[in-house]
Amino acid sequence: MNENILITDVAVSRASKQRVKPMTSTFDAPADRTTLYRHLGAHLVDGGVNFAVWAPNAREVSIISDGNGWTPERDWLNSSDTGVWSGFVEGVQPGTKYKYAIRTHENQLLEKADPVAFAAEMRPGTASIVWSLRDLQWHDQNWLQKRGETNWLEAPVSAYEVHPGSWKRPRDGRRFYNYRELAHLLTEYILETAYTHVQLMPITEHPFDGSWGYQTTGYFAPTSRFGTPHDFQYFVDYLHQHDIGVLLDWVPAHFPTDAHALAHFDGTHLYEHADPRLGFHPDWNTLIFNYGRREVTEFLLSSARFWCDVYHIDGLRVDAVASMLYLDYSRESGEWIPNKHGGRENLEAISFLQDFNTVMHAEFPGTMTIAEESTAWPGVSRPVYTGGLGFTMKWDMGWMNDTLRFMKRDPIHRRWHLNDLTFRSIYAFTENFMLPLSHDEVVHGKRSLLSQMSGDEWQKFANLRVLYAVQFAASGKKLQFMGGEIGQWNEWNHEGQIDWVLRTFETHEGIRRLVCDLNRLYRDQRALYTSDVHSDGFQWIVGDDRKNCVVAFSRQTLDSSERIVVVANLTPTPRHQYRIGVPAPGFYAELLNTDAKWYGGSDVGNQGGVWTSKTDSHGHNQSVELELPPLSVTILGHKPDQKRLPEPTV
Repeated sequence: MNENILITDVAVSRASKQRVKPMTSTFDAPADRTTLYRHLGAHLVDGGVNFAVWAPNAREVSIISDGNGWTPERDWLNSSDTGVWSGFVEGVQPGTKYKYAIRTHENQLLEKADPVAFAAEMRPGTASIVWSLRDLQWHDQNWLQKRGETNWLEAPVSAYEVHPGSWKRPRDGRRFYNYRELAHLLTEYILETAYTHVQLMPITEHPFDGSWGYQTTGYFAPTSRFGTPHDFQYFVDYLHQHDIGVLLDWVPAHFPTDAHALAHFDGTHLYEHADPRLGFHPDWNTLIFNYGRREVTEFLLSSARFWCDVYHIDGLRVDAVASMLYLDYSRESGEWIPNKHGGRENLEAISFLQDFNTVMHAEFPGTMTIAEESTAWPGVSRPVYTGGLGFTMKWDMGWMNDTLRFMKRDPIHRRWHLNDLTFRSIYAFTENFMLPLSHDEVVHGKRSLLSQMSGDEWQKFANLRVLYAVQFAASGKKLQFMGGEIGQWNEWNHEGQIDWVLRTFETHEGIRRLVCDLNRLYRDQRALYTSDVHSDGFQWIVGDDRKNCVVAFSRQTLDSSERIVVVANLTPTPRHQYRIGVPAPGFYAELLNTDAKWYGGSDVGNQGGVWTSKTDSHGHNQSVELELPPLSVTILGHKPDQKRLPEPTV
């Protein structure tokens, strides 16, 4: 698409009505290849709406709406050499429902929603809605300034993953809370639990609740399930005013086959590959974007930019990156087409992802891009100029799988599988990792995290406390899915809500208290976040004690000014007078003990902390002697300035 011609096409329509307006919003800024939303779609002007849609293979295009009785061939759009159809329709008001009536060269009449619509009607309706975003009122300047000055790789990032439709349901008979209500409810809860960010599962418009938003039809429209675009802007703004970041799940890997959406848009395979070996996902029954077509990648780049530009979103988690990188993803021999070099790499998708990250990092300093990538693809979070994909972070699916597999084992067998916990050291700093305990781990028969833990009821709760403490103490940023923080028994069901009644039980509330304290500890202790992506900030102390099934490691700032020691007893048997070497002499305060009664434990501990002795252990010339509670994690903080009181004389 020639962007200069495109701008001219739309401008002609405006000029014909002699409506030249000063720049008042992002929509009036100069265009480039990543801001198609400023010109395509429906844009309100004095007296009506300028419409523009890319449909290069259409024979005719007109507007159908509830303003013209949904009558095709009445409000015509004009064609252009670029394939963009545009025109002014007088009298169209905000809130008008509309579609494009596209006549194909085979004389088929297609009724298509606007690919660049800013709003859509509530499902099962499929029409787009005329909406202006020029008057959004923001009050988050302090947050944006702080964000732009923050290197998130050296800052605490603890994300609370939320499915807005099933986090909490109203009691008044409505199916969903709206964005404004959720803003207040979620903010109160996040401030209490001390997460740094909320990560929303896809809120881009989608027709089917059961897709959880991952089958997107509206790449520029927040779903109408929870309110209007202005309501969503209020949501983001309100969280920002309370120093809470907002991350969105974004899906450029595939799109659904729904007749009203992108599929076969102008009677041809416009957005997707024509060949199903390239253009169809057999696992998900969805279509794959043609990343080799410039207009398609510009559409996706514009979508990504839109959410950060217009809605001040703080980062995008990109879904299903592995499916984009490999041409043979989930395919057997003969079901895929090699690239021009005969390989399995999707060269066009790689280029698109590099462009995406280049644009996002250049245009929106302080925003994060996070890849859900489950393979060993090299350099996912390394700069594009070095050959990497350019993401800020990558989900560490290996950590998640290995750790959960270990925690499911009966403690009697764990001594033979400590490598599940230590193997990560081989690759832990090859990428900038986020450690996810996401929705994917508590659906499709996998059960809730609490239900997956081994042992009787007491041991399940103790093991879950161990899991969370290990997650927060290990190198990497954090993500937890809603409901896990209260130890929900039931598997997540998008048709319901979190089992909030569980908070009335001390065992479940104990889990939540622990998560709150882990979040606060993580934010307060620089050794736990400043060196997340640096190998110098992590050191194993004990990794091979099969007899006692104990592991221990240290975390430290890069200048070694602050140190944390983490010790995990992975059996139900307490370990008395357990000695470990530590990196520096002095006092080690017990900052957190998952076995504390406050969390539901047996209250075995170290009476506030321990002093080192000049006893060699684990390669260090000083050590501490600890009481290790059953199925527990003990986190100690080095206090070099602590003065030891003299022993009392008899």
